[in-house]
Amino acid sequence: MSTKITVIEQLKKEPKNLQLKALLFFGLIGIGFLAVNYINYNGFTEFGLTVMWNISRSIFTPNTALLFGQGKNGVLFLITETAAIAFLGTIIGTIVSIPIAFLSSRNIVPGWMANIGVAFITVVRTFPAVVYGLMFIRVTGPGAFTGVLTLAVASIGMISKLFIEVIEDLDPGIIEALDAAGCNAIQKVQYGIVPQLMGNFASIAIYRFEINVKYATILGMVGAGGIGAPLIFAITAYRWADTGALLIGLIIFVLAVEYGSAKIRKKLATGE
Repeated sequence: MSTKITVIEQLKKEPKNLQLKALLFFGLIGIGFLAVNYINYNGFTEFGLTVMWNISRSIFTPNTALLFGQGKNGVLFLITETAAIAFLGTIIGTIVSIPIAFLSSRNIVPGWMANIGVAFITVVRTFPAVVYGLMFIRVTGPGAFTGVLTLAVASIGMISKLFIEVIEDLDPGIIEALDAAGCNAIQKVQYGIVPQLMGNFASIAIYRFEINVKYATILGMVGAGGIGAPLIFAITAYRWADTGALLIGLIIFVLAVEYGSAKIRKKLATGE
């Protein structure tokens, strides 16, 4: 009973900001109507529904030779290449992001230095991964190496930003204790801060790997290796059985990665 009374009292103390809520509600509706004016709906193309049906049906009638093939054109090899691209891109991006994050954290370095680091991260995050992919293809040519470089650079923006949030959420008392012990900035990071952040850093890196798996597929469509290019070629050539085999492999792979990463991140969070 006391808990019920406490909740009712808290509700009574809540400010009556109905006008603000109404303004926010109608404001969102207005923005929605404004956004609709910029979306031109042209309906389905002449063969759009047919293509959609063929892609859906192909999942149940896949090319088993491609699905279970062991060669370089087989689904297993393409999935493995996609996983390798995502893994290496995540590892490189994480390693580069660690010093950038520390040099951009206001509780570690002076404010002016942190502002420079944050501005750099903002610039990196401005460009989508596909844009980086198109640029690197011009530099290194199409292939898996281009995908690794693209994901590495694209990962820096997100990973660094999340690392900074974790670093700046540290207990200030830890930094003060290290200062009192006469530690310099490098010693504070090496002995006092990094050991406490490794679990969070690993969780963020695993989460980014999960994202990079999907990005690696998209980048493959622009020639950056992986399963993306064979998939788009199969669709454009109307080879629906091949499309189904590639989609089945991709679905199983993504589900396995998401399940595994969720398990690992849960263990890191609970410490079990």
